[in-house]
Amino acid sequence: MSARRVAILISGSGSNMVALVESMTGDHPARPCLVLADDPHAGGIAKARALGVPVAVVDRRDHAGDRAGFEAALLDTLEAAQPDIICLAGFMRILSPGFIRQWEGRMLNIHPSLLPKFRGLDTHARALAAGEAEHGCTVHLVTEDLDAGPVLGQARVPVLAEDTDATLAARVLAQEHRLYPAVLERFARGRCTGPG
Repeated sequence: MSARRVAILISGSGSNMVALVESMTGDHPARPCLVLADDPHAGGIAKARALGVPVAVVDRRDHAGDRAGFEAALLDTLEAAQPDIICLAGFMRILSPGFIRQWEGRMLNIHPSLLPKFRGLDTHARALAAGEAEHGCTVHLVTEDLDAGPVLGQARVPVLAEDTDATLAARVLAQEHRLYPAVLERFARGRCTGPG
């Protein structure tokens, strides 16, 4: 069976993208076919090129106020690459229900909280403010409801008394880099049952 083709969408430094790409070697059931950025200055672009992955940019600023046009350009770029799976890896755009439906059951996202807690932004500050004893990250299927799709895996870290947003974020990010590749491999093999 041929390897599953994976497109990875990024907006920034691409650290989770790097972790995913570096994991897709050997007997892994998937291979990266595209890294797609919405910002031509995203740090992840150079990293993807250094890893030998094809790169495309659909600049969100070229489509300011025109989400339909932006998503149409995304779709054209993705369809040219023919991915089987899409991984959102720090992609900071909220996608429309229509776009999501076209990739239903094939689009994964990583979120820096233990969903369903702390959907949306500023998760580390919110976890600290809430006095949480533990925090972490979640890989889930993308659905029309923001950060609410079925959970495919979670990783947990303790919240320490001396933690700041930055220290907690760094520990969670280290777990993201382990969790996302593990869940992608399981998903690409057709084993996508539950958290863990």
